[in-house]
Amino acid sequence: MSDTGGEELSARERSELDELRRRVSALEGAGPPRHHPFRSLGSFLLIVLAALLSLLSVVAVWANSIVQDTDRYVATVGPLASDPDVQQAVTNRVTDVVLERVDVDALVAQLTEAASQQGVPPRAAELLKNLDGPIESGLNQLVSSTVERVVTSSAFETVWVEANRRAHSTLDKALTGEAEGAVQLKDDQVVIDIGPIVEQVKNRLVDAGLSPAAKIPDVHTDFVVFASEDIAEIKTYVRVLELLGGWLPVIALLVAAAAVYVAFNRRHALIGVAVAVFAAMLLLGIALTVFRDVYLDHLPAGASEAAAGSVYDALIKFLRAGVRALGATALLTAVGAFLAGPSRVAVFTRTGCRRSIGALRDVAKSAGFRAGPVGRFVHRYKRWIGVAILVVAAVVLFTWSYPTTAVVVWTAVITLVGFAIREFLDDTSVPPADSRPEAAAR
Repeated sequence: MSDTGGEELSARERSELDELRRRVSALEGAGPPRHHPFRSLGSFLLIVLAALLSLLSVVAVWANSIVQDTDRYVATVGPLASDPDVQQAVTNRVTDVVLERVDVDALVAQLTEAASQQGVPPRAAELLKNLDGPIESGLNQLVSSTVERVVTSSAFETVWVEANRRAHSTLDKALTGEAEGAVQLKDDQVVIDIGPIVEQVKNRLVDAGLSPAAKIPDVHTDFVVFASEDIAEIKTYVRVLELLGGWLPVIALLVAAAAVYVAFNRRHALIGVAVAVFAAMLLLGIALTVFRDVYLDHLPAGASEAAAGSVYDALIKFLRAGVRALGATALLTAVGAFLAGPSRVAVFTRTGCRRSIGALRDVAKSAGFRAGPVGRFVHRYKRWIGVAILVVAAVVLFTWSYPTTAVVVWTAVITLVGFAIREFLDDTSVPPADSRPEAAAR
């Protein structure tokens, strides 16, 4: 009897095991899907395209912001007013312009005539005619020191910022070479008219007793902000990117989503997209650094390399910030997708976090904390709450005007806190929603 019972029990177990296998096979779709090379190739190509479009998107958003956002433009060029290298370059330029319009020979003639009228001996008056060199040297020192005081004062910063703010309305035309304002394109150069600074220097020289400075006419002189032999080609590219600035990020995101959708293993595809975008941002960052050296090596003769470097750094400051922000977003996405997988590291990390939060929940319960209906709600809709947290984080990053690395990191931290709170409030004593109808039927 015992042997027969053992055989019957063994047969029942085999039957249940076969039934369980059948159900598992049905749930898995009757075995693993076959590898399709065209889908894998399509996903790979879409990943590469998404990375390329993300690179162009960062540049397009930057170009678009410089052209259309006045505050962004002023925030870009405003700090140049207090940059020592730019101040020195402006000082040298204005000093040269002023000295070109002061007639030293006329000054010596006036001095000789004044000496003769005062009864100075002819021999002494004759010596005054040989003072061209000393007078010119002293005049150079006087003008240079006066210009330096103007350029390093808060008044210069105010004039610089306001002039650029007023000139921003012409920047769009400047990029097409059609501007007639303070910012223009001339001979493959982006220049700013610093004539108002010359006017301030002229007034200060007159106040200091140099009356001939009053005869200096209104001067419109240019300070070169950017110079390149290829600027005609560059402005065309910038113009195109400026027009596409609002659409490229959306297109890049849709292509990335398509790359994930067509892949067999979508988690792996998501990691691939994130790593590819991070690599694209790393490549763009390196390219910006290399192009800086190339640009400085091809400056026109007589240009200040230090000032040109400061201007270049200011112009791409927010571009670099965008590169870092998108790179950080891609890196955090790759890490998140990896930790959601079945690897030992991922499972160990998730288990450790759950146990730590569970221990904290147990301590809170022992102190009298009860989640109540909130805990039951969280347990029932736990998956959808997680989806909602991720969607909110994505919307915040995508709608933020100019996200920085700090914005990305803080968004990631708050997202993790949201998941931790979800885990803490989860009431595991609530039976799964799928089992409730069966329990009621029994």
